Amino acid sequence: MAKPIYQPLAARLRPQNIEECVGQAHLLKPGKPLFQAWEKRSLHSMILWGPPGTGKTTLARLFADRIDAQFYTLSAVLSGVKDIRAVVDQARLDQQAGKKSILFVDEIHRFNKAQQDAFLPHVEDGTLILIGATTENPSFELNNALLSRARVYLLKALQEEDLLKIIDRALLDKDWGLGHLQINFPPQLKLQLAQVADGDARRCLNLLEIISDLVDEGQTITVEMMQQALGEAYRRFDKGGDLFYDQISALHKAVRGSSPDGALYWLVRMLDGGCDPLYIARRTVRMASEDIGNADPRALTLALNAWDIVERLGQPEGELALAQAIVYLACAAKSNAVYLAHKAAIQDAKSSGTAEVPSHLRNAPTQLLKKLGHGAAYRYDHDEPNAFAAGQTYFPETLGERVYYQPNERGLEIQIAEKLAALRKVKNSRR
Repeated sequence: MAKPIYQPLAARLRPQNIEECVGQAHLLKPGKPLFQAWEKRSLHSMILWGPPGTGKTTLARLFADRIDAQFYTLSAVLSGVKDIRAVVDQARLDQQAGKKSILFVDEIHRFNKAQQDAFLPHVEDGTLILIGATTENPSFELNNALLSRARVYLLKALQEEDLLKIIDRALLDKDWGLGHLQINFPPQLKLQLAQVADGDARRCLNLLEIISDLVDEGQTITVEMMQQALGEAYRRFDKGGDLFYDQISALHKAVRGSSPDGALYWLVRMLDGGCDPLYIARRTVRMASEDIGNADPRALTLALNAWDIVERLGQPEGELALAQAIVYLACAAKSNAVYLAHKAAIQDAKSSGTAEVPSHLRNAPTQLLKKLGHGAAYRYDHDEPNAFAAGQTYFPETLGERVYYQPNERGLEIQIAEKLAALRKVKNSRR
């Protein structure tokens, strides 16, 4: 078999059977779901969900070879319903000839709902086997009808040891890899390459190929060569996808869990990956209200100040103020009492309909409204002992009294709880 004139290293070293696949042991080891499908040559429609460079395309091609199926590919970025119909027509011809057909759709989440619906009857009647690849959560991006006809498999980012195996395979393979160069790759630099690849096999091999262009046969790779080839290392960060929301979730949970160190780590990870610091500033304000509240009201002020500083100074100067706010929030006393009270009040407001405002709470700007008794029984708190009109109610009569806000015994809310308890005691004594 003649070698092609040029193929990227990642394409040349694509596994030729499932045993050569690295990583994904939760799916590909004996007894695991995809291994069983491979072993039995029993393929079904599936969605392969995972980060870039984890083997989604490779698995689709391997399964097509395994069951001797015609393999068609579409990219949801470039294709439409017309392209889907063309593949379906060809798959029908394959079916008549006794051949199975696999349609691999890359970035399937980019198809809209109508385009996704175009697959349904042909998957249902067995005209084709659909394998979709996505980096986004299928639960949010794919419609339920399609999900009910295809099994979802989660592929995980490759570990450093997996990437080191891939690097070694490339360095030793004399036919399709770099073995003919007899490169000496120091272990510590090899590990650095695996770390920079950040779980992405394709990226790992592409970077290795760039490095190999800088060395002569038998030469040793140096730190300078690595720096020249890799440039500034970066972490994978998707400004609109699952990884984005996973990281902001981790940041929020670290603050809630009173871990300033964990919170700082996720803050820096997001900023280093290119996240807009103003987005984090807005979320910081939310954290101050949701998880700290009145246990430490200063947290909200500090979060707003950090937001203002980020807007005024930009990057990188404003990032320190954001870090300061995050650390303060993580260390502050925690309370979600306001958050819970707000949710409970929303529920009552939605379920109580148009309950009338009690007469004593209504405004009376005209003589007619005064004659109707608006505000007549209202007691002005500042004229009452301790500026508290004990016994006065503030809810619609149909709803009755409610208690939404229940302060926790942390921070300033200890004092707030004591004051509210004292006021309720006076109020109950006047009933």
